[in-house]
Amino acid sequence: MMQTPNSNPEHHHATPEDAPKVDENQLIVERKEKLKLIKEKEAQGLGVAFPNDFKPTHKAHALHVEYGKSDPESLKAQGHKVKVAGRMMLKRVMGKASFATLQDDSERLQIYVTKEGVGEDLYESFKHWDLGDIVACEGTLFLTKMGELSVHATTIRLLTKSLRPMPDKFHGIADQEVKYRQRYIDLMMDAGTRERFKTRSQAITHLRDFMVHHQFLEVETPMLHPIPGGANAKPFVTHHNALDQEMFLRIAPELYLKRLIVGGFERVFEINRNFRNEGMSVRHNPEFTMMEFYAAYWNYKDLMDFTESLIRDVAQKTLGTLHLSYGHDSVDLSVPFERLSIKEAILKHGPKDVQIDDAQWFIHALQKLGLKEDQDALSTRTLAWLQVKYFEETVEEKLWQPTFICDHPVEISPLARASDVDPTITERFELYITGREFGNGFSELNDAIDQAARFQAQVQQKESGDDEAMFFDQDFVRALEYGMPPTGGCGIGIDRLMMLLTNSASIRDVILFPALKREH
Repeated sequence: MMQTPNSNPEHHHATPEDAPKVDENQLIVERKEKLKLIKEKEAQGLGVAFPNDFKPTHKAHALHVEYGKSDPESLKAQGHKVKVAGRMMLKRVMGKASFATLQDDSERLQIYVTKEGVGEDLYESFKHWDLGDIVACEGTLFLTKMGELSVHATTIRLLTKSLRPMPDKFHGIADQEVKYRQRYIDLMMDAGTRERFKTRSQAITHLRDFMVHHQFLEVETPMLHPIPGGANAKPFVTHHNALDQEMFLRIAPELYLKRLIVGGFERVFEINRNFRNEGMSVRHNPEFTMMEFYAAYWNYKDLMDFTESLIRDVAQKTLGTLHLSYGHDSVDLSVPFERLSIKEAILKHGPKDVQIDDAQWFIHALQKLGLKEDQDALSTRTLAWLQVKYFEETVEEKLWQPTFICDHPVEISPLARASDVDPTITERFELYITGREFGNGFSELNDAIDQAARFQAQVQQKESGDDEAMFFDQDFVRALEYGMPPTGGCGIGIDRLMMLLTNSASIRDVILFPALKREH
């Protein structure tokens, strides 16, 4: 197929080396002038500048699947009529005939526009349309000599005039921040980005289906809290004018979901947005998506079994495999997830000379790692706290294959039930994959008196300067006083799970509009 470039600099698809530098502002001015002319014609009763009465009957991908491998002569003889619409991504004007490529939300499809097919006036107008314009086309399907499925246009319409030129097709968007800030351009130009977010949507659908299939009730709880709770985190603070009181954006839905267990719902889940006023990194965004679920008469072992099955099911249904690639390595979801205590993980992945029950050894090791706390401050910490801190600093990143880390100490687990075997630890786990935390679950504390004491200990920590410690939630204690059945609860980081399923290095790659510093 011959490809003669149009004289319009926007339509000249030069190679990167000889691509001319075009004044983008001037192109915007020219496009606005074209829109002005269209609106002037509209004022004269000659068409509509932004029509909204066109209804496509077909999607590009479905047409490729059904007709892309047809016999050319047979397809031509059948004369299949279609109505398609999309953004014009390519355009090749060749005298009395032209080719253009439209992109809808499924794929791209070529259209063939001729003076004979659409009429001289419309064809002349089409020659002045720009890349990025939203175009409608009606016509019949055929295959070109090169075997490309195309629509021979019998009529075309300009639905939306694009006022800004798209990025150069060879370079796309090189600036990563621009990709995040102007996600609409990223989606427009990068099929990989579109597929990533389609995968995310499909995965969440499968996750929800799995929960409903296992008799969980989906619920919605408040995002504005009078008391932040459910996690050790620094909240965002706002003010409610009508109530004239300080409010907090949700850091976790946990305490509300457990109130529902008290109320009589035995299995509940919520796919929720949480907000934490903390640092940002490739794995942290100040607002993020989690799924939390709670089941009466389950303990943390039941939760581990269920969480493992859930992740395996979502991966299989979304990707069709349990053998995933992540970065330059692989993750195998087909084998049972390993289960280790914090001590066992340190002994397995830490140095050979680790003194697992020696607090001084851990103090010295943490100081060598550059921990900010001095020796006097560290000496006030319990052995369990020191072990957890050392685990976080040295072992966590080594847990590449799915691993449940169990037996977290009571002092850092204010909402978890203490172990009947060892009252210094809780029936709690964290799930790690690719060296990062994916989930946190535990047998819930349902002793109201114990919960009140745990909250009070958190208040003392807050008064000592820990701004991530929890508040005392009197209403939640009151709810527990009515009686909550034995319950297991778990939270799974949806964004991190999507990073794994889409092989994405940064959390910003799986959030449509990640948090960014305001433009000046």
